Amino acid sequence: MIMSVESTDWISRLATLLGDGQMTCDDEVLTSHSGDKWSASHLPEAVVFAESTADVVAVMKFASEHGIPVTTRGAGVGYVGGCVPVRGGIALSVMRMNRILGMHPEDGVAVVQPGVITRDLQEAARAVGWEYPPDPASLKECSIGGNIATNAGGPRCLKYGVTRSYVLGLEVVLADGRVLRTGGRLHKNKTGFDLIGLFTGSEGMLGVITEAVLRLIPKPAARAMLAAVFPEFAMAAAAVQAILNAGHLPSALEITDGFTLDAARKRLGAEVFPPGNAHLIVEIDGRAAAVAAELEEIHMLLERLGAGSIERAPDEASCERIWRLRREFSYSLRDTGLTKLNEDIVVPRSRLVELVEFAARLQAQTGIPVACFGHAGDGNIHTNLMVGDYGNPEVRATAEHALDLLFAWVLENGGAITGEHGVGLAKKRWIGQALGGVSLDVHRAIKRALDGGDLLNPGKFL
Repeated sequence: MIMSVESTDWISRLATLLGDGQMTCDDEVLTSHSGDKWSASHLPEAVVFAESTADVVAVMKFASEHGIPVTTRGAGVGYVGGCVPVRGGIALSVMRMNRILGMHPEDGVAVVQPGVITRDLQEAARAVGWEYPPDPASLKECSIGGNIATNAGGPRCLKYGVTRSYVLGLEVVLADGRVLRTGGRLHKNKTGFDLIGLFTGSEGMLGVITEAVLRLIPKPAARAMLAAVFPEFAMAAAAVQAILNAGHLPSALEITDGFTLDAARKRLGAEVFPPGNAHLIVEIDGRAAAVAAELEEIHMLLERLGAGSIERAPDEASCERIWRLRREFSYSLRDTGLTKLNEDIVVPRSRLVELVEFAARLQAQTGIPVACFGHAGDGNIHTNLMVGDYGNPEVRATAEHALDLLFAWVLENGGAITGEHGVGLAKKRWIGQALGGVSLDVHRAIKRALDGGDLLNPGKFL
């Protein structure tokens, strides 16, 4: 990669502040740190592999002194271009900061570095009889730092909440290199402003998370699932509300439309899912006797609501089988050969049927198939535009127009343009519409207060 004299100068000076092997300008490494799972990419001028808070402090003090952009990167599995270093500079990887610093069930907390993989934390918690509930679909590869940066969700948010519900304390390196510590091991703490909430979901634009204290809960003794196929989506959506109205609070309620089911049948075999145009997963957990009784009650309720077939999963092994099939849905859509624009919109639960009806109208208007599946319990439905020949400028323009229509409908109906993935670059042009003028002004004022030089993850939605 060709760099200016000025770039070469600051790069060599930064290298002297770090240990051997902690910084590189190798073309292959630069390329691998230029983007995430979204389509955009941009090469940084250097990649730094932080191994401690002190490393991050050194990088940020240096960057602040010399006006160098810094884009923090976790596992790089985001869907919105959130870690694309659009202004070059330093890509700051925290993946070597991957230690679980302590499991403390006596306090109901874990202390971790940002590079810890979510699944690894879950397994460590279960090993001591406790649980870390947040479960984004990419949990086998995503990092805790990235989860906090995007306030990640997942299927179990209905009962257990998103990542923010589990962040009790943070260590954050600010743009000027100062270290902020907020919160701690306390499950209640109303001292000052909610700075933890401010940094959780801030997408790397306000500081670099270097340590987190996370809340754990006792591991539920048992879980069970029901997987039902309905003739029509509206019937499955009605079942969602009926289950909740009957006093049940499942740990997960997942719904899938006919387009996605057809794609899954092609990938996995027609016999895997019985005939029908909607699929509903209900997961419950708790004490064994309570779970067994609730399983019976919900089964009878689904039968009364018109489910064509119902599969029971009364134990861990059979539950995992159903989840494995659910995780195949995204891969099934990719098998269609179409480009999947994965939009994680949120609507009020009462608007699920209207959303799918709107998706059908959008498909008829634009010619772009729309596949809907996701977290029915909290209204977070992944509305996937399935685009052919996305490299064609005319096709891409049609897809962008379809997104305009989708987001406008969502906002008009009391929804949000992102529930899990964040804004990043992918949703940047809709942020004013989504936030409103006053809220956007407040966001920018906070950014100026903490990062007046616009060094941290610059070029994103602010």
